[in-house]
Amino acid sequence: MSVDETVGVPQPGRPSGRGERETTKTTAAKTPDAASAAEHASPGSGEVDPPEMSPVVDDLAAAAEMESDPESRRDLTMVRRIAIGAWVVLMAVHVALYGLAFDRTRLIILMCLGLAAACIGRRKFITILIDWAPFALILILYDWTRDVARIVDMPTHWHLAIDFDAWLTGGVNPTAWLQEHLKQASPPWWEVIVSVVYMSYFIVPYAVAAVLWLKDRSAWRRYAACFVATTFLALVGYTLVPGAPPWAAARCTSVEVQDFPRDPICMYSEEAKEPGGLLGPLDNAYPDANPYVERISARGWGFLNIHAASNLVEVGQGKSNLVAAIPSLHAGLTMLLALFMWPRVKALGKTLFMGYAFAMAFALVYTAEHYIFDIVLGWALAAAVVVTYRIIDRQWLIPRQKRLAEEAAAREAEDSEAPRADGVAASTSAP
Repeated sequence: MSVDETVGVPQPGRPSGRGERETTKTTAAKTPDAASAAEHASPGSGEVDPPEMSPVVDDLAAAAEMESDPESRRDLTMVRRIAIGAWVVLMAVHVALYGLAFDRTRLIILMCLGLAAACIGRRKFITILIDWAPFALILILYDWTRDVARIVDMPTHWHLAIDFDAWLTGGVNPTAWLQEHLKQASPPWWEVIVSVVYMSYFIVPYAVAAVLWLKDRSAWRRYAACFVATTFLALVGYTLVPGAPPWAAARCTSVEVQDFPRDPICMYSEEAKEPGGLLGPLDNAYPDANPYVERISARGWGFLNIHAASNLVEVGQGKSNLVAAIPSLHAGLTMLLALFMWPRVKALGKTLFMGYAFAMAFALVYTAEHYIFDIVLGWALAAAVVVTYRIIDRQWLIPRQKRLAEEAAAREAEDSEAPRADGVAASTSAP
């Protein structure tokens, strides 16, 4: 039984006792005189809407507030389709004028508009506010608290991830190796896929949340809790253990970072004073490519001549915490998606979600955004959150739902037996 059923949210195809009682009362209240007066009321009398406008007004009113009894709801399929079509047009205009909504607040607002259209005739609008407002506010709080890392100002680790990756791969730096063998002077066609995968992190987790909300609010609540927990635990991680990403290490020398600085001037230069910086020079398979590790997560947009998108990415990256690499939240949230959806999808879905997590890992390493060390920690964080959620679910939430369901069933049984007992008592006392 879902949380919706436990708390009494109406489920399609299941009539509720309260809805039946309200329908009975409403039917009894409609006398023949009232019905006749309504039929013969003139359009200009102010008592009813004009005949040609009545269906539209009725549909809009029904869309704004649904009946509690599914059997008595109006069929608002056409209204819902029109609203979804209007939302699609709005999104197309928005993308054409402002580009994709990569910032969290704007994305959630646009998504909630789409959810409002999709739930017409299915669910009350107030549920959007009840569910999504706290979720959005918590994530906005996360955005506000990201600068806590600057206040705490812990020493930045420049060699930790480099040493781990070298130990894991037998002395080879994965980012340097990939860029040596794959990077070209100009972005090849397949870097479009890399850039799309990297930027999808700002959209896909929220799109999955929207689909879950439409299908199963109980699963959505669990996903939202895991999402928030992963996000804030990552914040704690990179606040207490700041780590420089590969592209920054390639711009700085050992001397420049020997005091574990947070924002050394070398991070903002194009090239290190020593060839390749901490990662060393590259022996490129494509001689025209730059012989050092570069941050190339936005290069794919240049292949498509969508320079506005690449500029937007670079501006956003410049405003973010540049040494928040440990752990990788990109890797953590995409693995969270894969692990959370694993028991909820079939074989194809499992393959797609897990493949997405691995594709994100490749994109992060190749584009010099993260080391393997950061990705492993992000995956471990996601796994820990999912395991914790399942333990809490099994030990507390599911038993609580069963108990509430049993109590509700017992109350319904008592309510159904009470009128029967009254009827038997009345028949017994009749002469």
